[in-house]
Amino acid sequence: MDAHAIEDLFTRKDGSYLFARWGRPIVPVVFGVDDATLSVVKGALEAVVTLAQHKMAETDPELGANLMVFFFREWDELRHLPNLDRLVPDLLPLVDRLEAADANQYRIFRFDENGAIKACFVFLRMDAHLSDVPAETLALSQAVQSILLWSDRAFQDASPLARAGDGVVLRPEIGDLIRAGYDPVMPMVAHDPSHALRLFARIRPTQ
Repeated sequence: MDAHAIEDLFTRKDGSYLFARWGRPIVPVVFGVDDATLSVVKGALEAVVTLAQHKMAETDPELGANLMVFFFREWDELRHLPNLDRLVPDLLPLVDRLEAADANQYRIFRFDENGAIKACFVFLRMDAHLSDVPAETLALSQAVQSILLWSDRAFQDASPLARAGDGVVLRPEIGDLIRAGYDPVMPMVAHDPSHALRLFARIRPTQ
């Protein structure tokens, strides 16, 4: 992965470059799954957080939980979740747009005063497509896409995951990029594309 490819992963549709990582420990909570799937989702999150050399915690002093993952069958269910509209601004118009687009997933990030990630809300409508995806694959994909603020175009043409035997793993270059993004000497937020060059300089060559 060269510097241009890295830059593309954080360049939005409007042409602006924006990188952000979590500025606080991650406290996940998962809704709408059984205990077995819950274990898979939390295991994937822990693996990606460990890869980034970031931290998890039992509670967030401001929000309680700051990474919320919702599994459901229809977008309409979100309209009836108590207090969700307090956490997600303009929830009802958002649900209307997602229904109209027949979307099956959506992520919302919230940021602190410095621009670092302080919360993420992941919504997964388990339509026929997502229901066919193995829980391990879906969980790892969502964990990767929640650990950094990727471009709204990132991974449209290539998944961050790769097949390994009967399962899937994180592509090594994406793992190296996540690790580089959480390097303590790197900024938590960046708007200048030259940031991609700094990330590139910290990626270990894949053997």
